Amino acid sequence: MSSPSPELELFRDNVKRFFTEEVEPHYERWEKDGRVPPELYLKMGEHGLLCVDQPEEYGGMGAPFEFSVAVLEEASRMGFMALASNLSVHSDIAAPYILHLGSETQKRNYLPRMARGECIGAIGMTEPGAGSDLQSIKTSALPDGDGHYRISGSKTFITNGQNAGVVILATKTDPKLGARGTTLFTLETSLPGFSRGRNLDKVGQYAADTSELFFDDVRVPADEILGKPGGGFGHLVDELPRERLVLGAMAVAHAQGALERTLEYVTQRKAFGAAIASFQNTRFELAKIKTEIEVHRAFVEKCARLYAEKQLDVATAAMVKLSTSEMEGRVTDACLQLFGGYGYMSEYPISRYWTDARIQRIYGGTSEIMKEVIGRSLVGRG
Repeated sequence: MSSPSPELELFRDNVKRFFTEEVEPHYERWEKDGRVPPELYLKMGEHGLLCVDQPEEYGGMGAPFEFSVAVLEEASRMGFMALASNLSVHSDIAAPYILHLGSETQKRNYLPRMARGECIGAIGMTEPGAGSDLQSIKTSALPDGDGHYRISGSKTFITNGQNAGVVILATKTDPKLGARGTTLFTLETSLPGFSRGRNLDKVGQYAADTSELFFDDVRVPADEILGKPGGGFGHLVDELPRERLVLGAMAVAHAQGALERTLEYVTQRKAFGAAIASFQNTRFELAKIKTEIEVHRAFVEKCARLYAEKQLDVATAAMVKLSTSEMEGRVTDACLQLFGGYGYMSEYPISRYWTDARIQRIYGGTSEIMKEVIGRSLVGRG
């Protein structure tokens, strides 16, 4: 395995410094508030920490993919998982959709503003009656003459929902065609008829604003179609590998952060007159945790190389998402156990690592859906 470049290590150090100075002192308050303030995105934009691998002509740094991932990894490792989720949707999901599928007008309208932190991106896929089954979405986009569409429906569990300035929205333009009747739009949240519901109360990742979105006869120009009309489902499938890869990278970094917190605790905490770290059971558990993290880190690095070479397929991306998120759950649970009763107290950060990890096996495709994707790649539908 090649060592990280000096440039990447310097960039990572800058990311750590930014999070230490600009996030750490305020994060507990943001968790209580249920959202990251939009002003943070402006600061991150000023420091070149948003949409990092986006071309310079659209406001990014034109850096390799691993630079963008480094931002998510450090947020995850430091225990700012809600922020990592916000940023992954903005920089590594919404922005690439526009870059890969958008017209020149869409790219120039949205991407520079997203890189500066002036326009926060969200993905509008999940609906109250359609979670992982995207073919069953009901939000409609019907032609309205004069080159416009009327969009009606609702979405739920939308990360960045309260802060979003643009939503990559999955709609049905022809319900009779099933998946082939799905069309994506870029939708400005300032349009009449758009509204946000409540900021949803979750088990973890409290600072990641997660919302209901409503579309009441929103009139959108046909120029806001993203990609091909009726090609939405295929576009979603094409963009999933990157989404699942970055979730895998976040899972490994988050597990690494949990281990670091645990090592600090077990070397200081004493029981029966000795440090907990001196007990064989503790050492064995730590050995298992470290091994799991390193094995999965190697898989993420392999998949990152495949992605850079445009060789990361849907099934392999499902494997990395499945394996890393399941590992993350095991590791954060084992780390909390080593804290004993203190691990269950919210004042100890390890409790947040544990609760924040749980959603990773659900969003971006549940573990069960990942198994189905992998299984079908091996033996078909059965």
